[in-house]
Amino acid sequence: MLYQSFLAIFDLYFNHMNNKHIYILPIAEKMLRGIGENVKLARKRRRLSEGQMAERAGISRSTVQLLEKGEPGVSMSAYVQVLFVLGLEEDLKKIASDDPLGRRLQDADIINPKK
Repeated sequence: MLYQSFLAIFDLYFNHMNNKHIYILPIAEKMLRGIGENVKLARKRRRLSEGQMAERAGISRSTVQLLEKGEPGVSMSAYVQVLFVLGLEEDLKKIASDDPLGRRLQDADIINPKK
């Protein structure tokens, strides 16, 4: 469920990226903070400093700090780079991989096609 919502959060971000302030739902904000905390814990388990993470991911140390705080302005590419550095790139495949609502809608359309 977390990964299904992850993509939706970033869609909200990219739809508003021309604005100076990014407006996201409170639940999405909470999810981003949780993802950031998970990334921070994974980094610390590997005994990597923020600087080491930034260097290996090709991003700035301040971006690492913002990502770990769950700031909505951090780019998806920064998350991707960080997950690769942590060896968690397989988690990316989980984003929107299970779509029960979409499957039910698709099945309903197959069973009751529009005439």
